[in-house]
Amino acid sequence: MICVPTLFLDVKRCKKNIGKMASKAKRHGLEFRPHAKTHQSLEVSRWFKEFGVTKLTVSSLKMATYFAEEWDDITVAFPTNILEIKTINQLSKKIKLNLCIENIEVLEFLSEQLEHPIGIFLKIDIGYHRTGIDVDDIELINSLLLKMNKQKFLEFKGFLGHAGHSYKCRSREAVESVHQKSKEQILLLKERYKKQYPNLIISLGDTPGCSVSEDFYGVDEIRPGNFVFYDLTQNIIGSNSLDEIAVAMACPIVAKHKTRNEIIIYGGGIHFSKDRIEDPEDGIIFGRVVEKKNKTWGPYIPKMFVKSLSQEHGIVSVPEAIFDGYKIGDLIWVLPVHSCMAADLMKKFYTTDEEVISMM
Repeated sequence: MICVPTLFLDVKRCKKNIGKMASKAKRHGLEFRPHAKTHQSLEVSRWFKEFGVTKLTVSSLKMATYFAEEWDDITVAFPTNILEIKTINQLSKKIKLNLCIENIEVLEFLSEQLEHPIGIFLKIDIGYHRTGIDVDDIELINSLLLKMNKQKFLEFKGFLGHAGHSYKCRSREAVESVHQKSKEQILLLKERYKKQYPNLIISLGDTPGCSVSEDFYGVDEIRPGNFVFYDLTQNIIGSNSLDEIAVAMACPIVAKHKTRNEIIIYGGGIHFSKDRIEDPEDGIIFGRVVEKKNKTWGPYIPKMFVKSLSQEHGIVSVPEAIFDGYKIGDLIWVLPVHSCMAADLMKKFYTTDEEVISMM
């Protein structure tokens, strides 16, 4: 019996999302190296193997250690933390490990401390401006490549970029524009260095671009992650339809306030995170309520959404006409704004058959 906030996973929707992205990668001749930070689950990662996936992306060395139990080719798509050199050496002895570098200091440290070979991607800023090497900083890129060429344990793999600014888009057309501009920037580096490094890899991330675009000319590898579950953020961007969202939070009703047409649920920021989106019709929302349907959930209920969150509380706005249809002790099913954060906070999933799937 579900009596506390519980994150449910619809396995059929999830596998359909995986299959769709795997088919796109195959259709375009791309290496599919999905990011595991959304699901953080060995069991879910096995579903990717059903579609021929052999390589993973992760966001930390801790996550790489967890997945190295069953995966032997992993890229850590996060700036290398030199304080974790012990873990780097342990992992690189066991698996093919790729790290991301964007400065000479880290490369020099690795040159002195590595005990086993690793692959190196140069992290390139392709418009997100979070981190990475400026695409036109050829002097730094040349310095890094020269340094790598002199070290026996450092193998240059290619250039890696993440078009995270696509998350600001609110239409498929805008996503396509960001995707194309980002791709064009990183492909300038491929053109410059492909004679010197004929096997270099151009690796792109972001779920919006990988979901929307059908133009990956010049790209060798894609690393989307959120697509495995999708969420309301991706929906408002234009990446997916609501019926492709594969996770929903079941939350108990603990109070009702008829004068305000509000229901209080047990489900707050520590369950959903406090990520929010601005919906064109409903304004700021922290989740959208859907109908419970057999063993899964159905369409969203118009004008019924989570309007605010505190640590444990969620306040749900309810249309007056259906307010009396809910009673204290009922469960309300909520699509999350950000499925990656909700999963990370909850640490496990229940399938729609109420089987438990563990996470790292």
